[in-house]
Amino acid sequence: MARRKPKSGWRLRLLGVIGLIALIVAVGGWWQLHHWQPPRAAYPMQGAEVGQADGVVDWKALKAIGANFAYIDASASAFARDTSFARNLEDARAARLQVGAVHRYDPCQPAERQAANFVTVVPRDGQMLPPAVELDMLGDDCPAKVSDAGIESELTTFLNQIENHTGKPAILKLTSAFQSRYRIAARIDRNLWLVRTRFQPDYAERPWMLWTANSALQSEAGKAPLRWVVVQP
Repeated sequence: MARRKPKSGWRLRLLGVIGLIALIVAVGGWWQLHHWQPPRAAYPMQGAEVGQADGVVDWKALKAIGANFAYIDASASAFARDTSFARNLEDARAARLQVGAVHRYDPCQPAERQAANFVTVVPRDGQMLPPAVELDMLGDDCPAKVSDAGIESELTTFLNQIENHTGKPAILKLTSAFQSRYRIAARIDRNLWLVRTRFQPDYAERPWMLWTANSALQSEAGKAPLRWVVVQP
């Protein structure tokens, strides 16, 4: 008399098939996410933010995948400077990209020192794009307590000083964490640069000008993923 095959066999095979399908879907989703760029028809002007952490960038390849401009990390806080800024600035210009500089603002450091750091690194050049100020770090852990009103006042001082240097109003690169903590978009009247991969950001509660639409774009421009940015048409 023939033995019946254990029922567990087909169940294991079914689970294997389901697992394989899930893996394929996951890999496909990962690939799509890391290679996704907003459609050019909706956003004609696109570019990237580039800094030392991105390693060596192939600027011709960056232009070939559709970059019209590059924002280049320049300085942070009162003393830190991106060692790749000068090289990246020169190479981006050689590739005929519009260029701008980014400062990462530190609410724990005096505005004057941060502005001095920025103007030391970034040349006074009317051909550059408006400077961008990244607002991500919070003041909750500052060695000396800083009030919310004090942070707003110091930030305003910093903006005035770098705008005097560049001759252009700055752009606030505002993260959701900073906005949630300080509601700065409603307090300081500057164009906004928001960050949210794949889906349009709305946390500032007013229109944005720049959007980091993919924070980890894989491309031929370099080994490290790029921060891909688009301009509101």
